[in-house]
Amino acid sequence: MDCIIGSKPIISVVSPVYQAEELVGILLKRLDEALHFWPGTYEVILVDDGSTDRSWQLIEQHAALDSRVRGLRLSRNFGQHHAITAGLDLSQGEWVIVMDCDLQDQPEEIERLYAKALEGYDVVLACRQDRQDSWLTRSLSRAFYATLSYLTGTRQEYQVANFGIYHRRVVEVVGQLRESIRYFPTMVRWAGFRQALLPVAHARSHRPASTSYTLARRVRLATDVMLAYSDKPLRLTAYLGLLLAGGAFVLGLVTLVRWLLGYITVPGYASLFISISFFSGLILLGLGVVGLYVGKTFEGVRNRPLYVVAQTT
Repeated sequence: MDCIIGSKPIISVVSPVYQAEELVGILLKRLDEALHFWPGTYEVILVDDGSTDRSWQLIEQHAALDSRVRGLRLSRNFGQHHAITAGLDLSQGEWVIVMDCDLQDQPEEIERLYAKALEGYDVVLACRQDRQDSWLTRSLSRAFYATLSYLTGTRQEYQVANFGIYHRRVVEVVGQLRESIRYFPTMVRWAGFRQALLPVAHARSHRPASTSYTLARRVRLATDVMLAYSDKPLRLTAYLGLLLAGGAFVLGLVTLVRWLLGYITVPGYASLFISISFFSGLILLGLGVVGLYVGKTFEGVRNRPLYVVAQTT
């Protein structure tokens, strides 16, 4: 790449990096080739999210050779969406592209995203066609977004993730949201503005399977997001309690009538044991849901930093 020094970037590319030493150089090369259309200068912000391989050393090397490459190293692994926040906080561009580093988000699509934005949109989200993920990943993604759409009352597309182009006004609004549980696509949806979807090609991940999201991490992220962006689980628990209370009242009346008519002579041990176990389980379920919300509230009121920067280039 040729260095461009002393001019303010007018487009920024933010990409969280984790265990991607074999991808940093390829990503930067393809970005350099893909951004040839841009008339001004640009910056690439790579946020190392606590990698234990040579990712940071390679970011430093590329930053030393090209002033357009900026690196941010977090003190530990804070999570992808916290790393995106760190990159957005550092970005200066009028337009900001957010993309993963595993090259499933293809840099060659950036020109099309920008062209679509020029039609009058503040946000253009990449809609991944023919997702090159495993059957399990696609199925979990569909289930997660369907549930999230129901809980939040807003349509969430399972083919849309972080990849997209965002105007500075949108980035500033998202930057004002400092809650500890972060999910970038939902925050962008909440921010509003004129948004559009653009179908893009989806590539296979170049990342080793050992560094991908595990099932446990996916479930934990899904639980956090659902609790952070909806109170509907609490209301559903209350509705279930009312429904069961009504059913128990009707069942009690039926039992009383049968006893008065002489159909019941000996109290049943089995029915008593089953009813106690059933309602005790429901009580524990309700307390568990409330406890999750209390825990997330406690985590939020501590007001800890969203991330800690260890080094910058």
